[in-house]
Amino acid sequence: MDTFLAILAVLFTFIGIVGSIVPVLPGVALSYAGLLCAYFRDGSQLSSTFMWVWLAIVLVVSLIDYLLPGYMTKIFGGSRAATIGATIGVIAGMFLGPIGIIAGPFVGAVVGELLHNRENLGRAIQVGFGSFLSFIVGTGIKLLAAVAMFIYVCRDIFPSLKESISSIF
Repeated sequence: MDTFLAILAVLFTFIGIVGSIVPVLPGVALSYAGLLCAYFRDGSQLSSTFMWVWLAIVLVVSLIDYLLPGYMTKIFGGSRAATIGATIGVIAGMFLGPIGIIAGPFVGAVVGELLHNRENLGRAIQVGFGSFLSFIVGTGIKLLAAVAMFIYVCRDIFPSLKESISSIF
């Protein structure tokens, strides 16, 4: 059973890293599932306090990821239409591959803002940039958390790597 949990732990955390970039997958939640699998192994060195702290981190990162696009769109002067457009752009971008995932929020925010105010293209582009920036920041935060959990899982499952990783960082 420990081998199965170890395989699941590595698999979940790896897919969590991918999910931090691809909006369809809940990246940090999958990484946390991997951390849980590592925790429930017999020889795990992960403490319950460590797991509760990481649960809080996952919840905060997820909350930031959901709130950041609307917040950044408003900071850059966007309307409600731009916020809705950015959200639609994220969803539509998922079906267009990597370029769509990156460009979707920008294009959606610009189109939404132009539907709200057709006369100000400069402002629409500024709002689109804010939406794009929020996507980059949110993805970066999710990626950082997912990679950290992957490192902790690897350190816990493969104790010989613990010394190697510790010497690097």
